[in-house]
Amino acid sequence: MEKTIALIKGDGIGPDVVNEAVKVLDAVAEKYNHHFIYKEVIAGGRAIDLFDNPLPDDQLEICKKADSVLLGAVGGPKWDNVEYSKRPEKALLALRGGLKAYANLRPSVMYRQLKEACPLKDSIVKDGVDILIVRELTGGIYFGDRGESEDGKTYWDTEKYSWEEIDRILRVGFEAAMKRRKKLCLVDKANIMWSSRLWRKVLESVKGQYPEVDVSYLYIDNAAMQLVKNPCQFDVIVTSNMFGDILSDEAAQIAGSIGMLASASIGNKSGPGIYEPIHGSAPDIAGKNIANPLATILSAAMMLRYDFNLEKEAAAIENAVNSVLDDGYRCADIAGSCDKKMILSTTDMGSRVKEKIEVMN
Repeated sequence: MEKTIALIKGDGIGPDVVNEAVKVLDAVAEKYNHHFIYKEVIAGGRAIDLFDNPLPDDQLEICKKADSVLLGAVGGPKWDNVEYSKRPEKALLALRGGLKAYANLRPSVMYRQLKEACPLKDSIVKDGVDILIVRELTGGIYFGDRGESEDGKTYWDTEKYSWEEIDRILRVGFEAAMKRRKKLCLVDKANIMWSSRLWRKVLESVKGQYPEVDVSYLYIDNAAMQLVKNPCQFDVIVTSNMFGDILSDEAAQIAGSIGMLASASIGNKSGPGIYEPIHGSAPDIAGKNIANPLATILSAAMMLRYDFNLEKEAAAIENAVNSVLDDGYRCADIAGSCDKKMILSTTDMGSRVKEKIEVMN
């Protein structure tokens, strides 16, 4: 199989971690007789410096023509004072909109080897946490009408959703639940917000098509509490753009480290998905060879699974990561109390995962 992958290495530690994911993908290609062609795309802060635009049209076009997009991270304090319309984060919004990637899949998995990094008691997390948060990505308050009054004393942002936007994200959630433990929880604020009432109305119209899935509802404030109180109750959570943004970071902390968590942004399969770690650009450690590349490597595994339908290859990466953790190796962010001799650099961690794939049967 031959596939083209658009690489957005981005800013800060983005190049550090993307390079290790490419190293692992090359090992997969060699092992399973595939050919991955990489096209580098300039976006984020680097694009602002070069083009005065966080995502120029020609760079977006490269992504549209690719089979998938692998993204490191964009942004950093260097661009904090850039005009709002040109901030690095605008590259992400333009990318999601341009590729029609309306569903963000964020697995929150507490690896048993890293249990000590979880801030919750053993009696709460029990044998582990495995939650998938499905976040609507191109609508809601982040894309709604916003503005300020003439006197500059009143600002507003508007939450707005259509039936179609909700219907398509709910179906992504149901399809995911069917492949997991068949439980879906809708998180909203239907007791206060009119837009949330529409979420419930659409869910009631869709759930009959998935009779095997157990459906529940939680208000956002209760859901945030339940994630800490009893995270094991959750399988798939479906929610709006803003609520998903907040809950996915909370779930990431429960898992122990954002350096371990991957994400996928997908649409209706008419174009490439976007795969990225959930962490930021961490410019303070950029180029120091100490960033954890595992979240980006695991994002590459999601890419193989969702965009390329290469389940065996995706599982090989995930198994390799687990095997490296079983051996006791860690990066600094997940080191805990482990022997300092077992703490690996960014490049060494990527090489360990690569080697595990090479020797697999």
